[in-house]
Amino acid sequence: MASEFVQFAIESGVLRFGEFKTKAGRLSPYFFNAGLFDDGAKLGRLAQFYARGLLLEEKTSGLQFDMIFGPAYKGIPLAAAVAIELARLGRNLPFAYNRKETKDHGEGGTLVGAPLKGRVLIIDDVISAGTAIRESITIIQAAGAQPYAVAIALDRQEKATENGVDVNYSAVQYVRSQLGLKVFSIARLTDLLQYLSQAGDVPEGASEVTSGDSLVTHYQRVLDYRQRYGVD
Repeated sequence: MASEFVQFAIESGVLRFGEFKTKAGRLSPYFFNAGLFDDGAKLGRLAQFYARGLLLEEKTSGLQFDMIFGPAYKGIPLAAAVAIELARLGRNLPFAYNRKETKDHGEGGTLVGAPLKGRVLIIDDVISAGTAIRESITIIQAAGAQPYAVAIALDRQEKATENGVDVNYSAVQYVRSQLGLKVFSIARLTDLLQYLSQAGDVPEGASEVTSGDSLVTHYQRVLDYRQRYGVD
């Protein structure tokens, strides 16, 4: 499933290759922007990957959750789409999300959707610094629910930074070890490298930056980046 997802992300133009500056100030040879799953077909297929993976995790690793939470902003459509797909597959769950700004009329507050309760699964695209996850934990705990797990599309398997200095663990590892949450990802950087090592040309129309290139040409650049900044 991970290889299938990587191919889908490249064909959709969501996963691109070139030179991109990350939040940590690094020059990355690839860039994953889940905001470019920007039509119904792409978002629906993305939700299928999340849902299939989560249901498999429930069977194989004992992952259990009672509802879904989408942190503003990217997590909102993800949570809604995944809830729809899970329901289609027979696992109907409530979901909620937060606003960035408190609403002072109507129902008011910052939360929208089902009441937060039980074991909550947070859905986002990636974990870069863990800021959105920490904010979500605060919101969920304040409502009396349990932050239980996080589901993301891609684990970059990359060293986090603290005060501008690289540390020997990733943001995902921090969420697991320090925040105590389980983390599920559809694919990881190692899956991307495996795909690149075996693939042919970038599909036409995948992106203006990489269309028509040989994917193998990007393999060494991504591998070099992982050898410099990568963690397991």
